[in-house]
Amino acid sequence: MSQSRTASDVLDRDFLEIRSKILDLAASLDRLDRASNRDRIENDPRLAQCRTAIETLLQSEANRAEAVQLLFSDPYQTDWRQHLPVAPRMK
Repeated sequence: MSQSRTASDVLDRDFLEIRSKILDLAASLDRLDRASNRDRIENDPRLAQCRTAIETLLQSEANRAEAVQLLFSDPYQTDWRQHLPVAPRMK
């Protein structure tokens, strides 16, 4: 029977990786801020998605990973094969 880890265990194991990812994100945001054409991306939907994702990360609710994944995902379409260049399934 497996035991769930404590929050302290998770932090002990994952802190350096979390820290690294946060630093990488901060560096990317800094590069955007320093870019010469920053005004051109202010209304870019990708930037809005990134901002919403960061706000989602700051919430203390469970399932943040799912919320962020859904934010960056297209809604499911039952006729997706007609919209994407996918070869027919071989029988």
